[in-house]
Amino acid sequence: MLLRMANRRHKPVAGAAREAFRKLLAVAGRLKFQPHRIAHLLDSKGRHEMTLLAEFPFAVSLFHFREGAFTQRLTWHERFEFLVPLDGPMRERMGDLVVDLQPGDVLVVDHLKLHQAMNFPGLDTRCVVITFMPEFVYSLGSPAHDYVFLLPFYAKLERQPHVLRASDPQAGPVYQELAELLRCYFDRPPLFQTGCKAMLLRVLHHLACRFQLSEMLRSEFVRQQERAEQLKRLLTHIETHYAEPLALADAARMVGMSPSRFTKVFKRATGMTLVAYVTHVRLSCAARMLRETTQLVAEIAVETGFADQSYLVRLFRRHFGQTPLAYRQAHAGKASA
Repeated sequence: MLLRMANRRHKPVAGAAREAFRKLLAVAGRLKFQPHRIAHLLDSKGRHEMTLLAEFPFAVSLFHFREGAFTQRLTWHERFEFLVPLDGPMRERMGDLVVDLQPGDVLVVDHLKLHQAMNFPGLDTRCVVITFMPEFVYSLGSPAHDYVFLLPFYAKLERQPHVLRASDPQAGPVYQELAELLRCYFDRPPLFQTGCKAMLLRVLHHLACRFQLSEMLRSEFVRQQERAEQLKRLLTHIETHYAEPLALADAARMVGMSPSRFTKVFKRATGMTLVAYVTHVRLSCAARMLRETTQLVAEIAVETGFADQSYLVRLFRRHFGQTPLAYRQAHAGKASA
């Protein structure tokens, strides 16, 4: 049975936040919102496939939800996500909860639970959806305190969804950063990736301040630090020996764990398998070499540990959305600019 998290105490955007929300609406007003049509991106289990670049795993989607005219299927994904309806009320189902949202509310989506926007009479609202992979913000090489940015996504109390209401004191600063984030993402000024990340971090900072650490959140943070410390020796090894073969058993032995325990700890700490992590490091190094050197793609494949050039090209296209040569041409001159 669905549990309704009704918005009985909702208050409109107030006071200092009103002007910031007006500016957010002004920026959104010159952007194109698409009908929410994602059925073709869902697999048989409801997993939402979305390609994000390995070096910039971040995206902003602009959807217009209208009554009966959007994809009505439950979905889930590994990406982190939060959304903001702009014009009218919206209802989001997450597991067995239904969360009522009003214009300006910010919902942190429980992404691993089956979720969907719900249809109801009169539904008609534009919605900004911010999507990113956790490693865009925090990886095991990051300072430990960076993990705080992700706590609103990782640690939520049961049946207490994280919703920043439009009447909340933190709403105004969030609207201000979101307006700048939309402008940066869609106008694509120089160094727009850096700008998007800086503004995203500021939004996440405000969300973390709003959903302050309970003892449960603190314990999760401590556990993440402990996992990072356990794996530190291995990650250092991968960073300097990424081109060398690394068997699962050898990696587990390096950190003093059984292979089965290592597999669980590594996936929980990094969000990916050992093979995926090593591949990510190799592709990042290959991308850097393409930008900074004139080496042949075949030479880069050998130096970064790939079996051959064709294998590198196939993986590179999958992760970056273009071939190594196209990537090199797109970045020609940027390293020295």
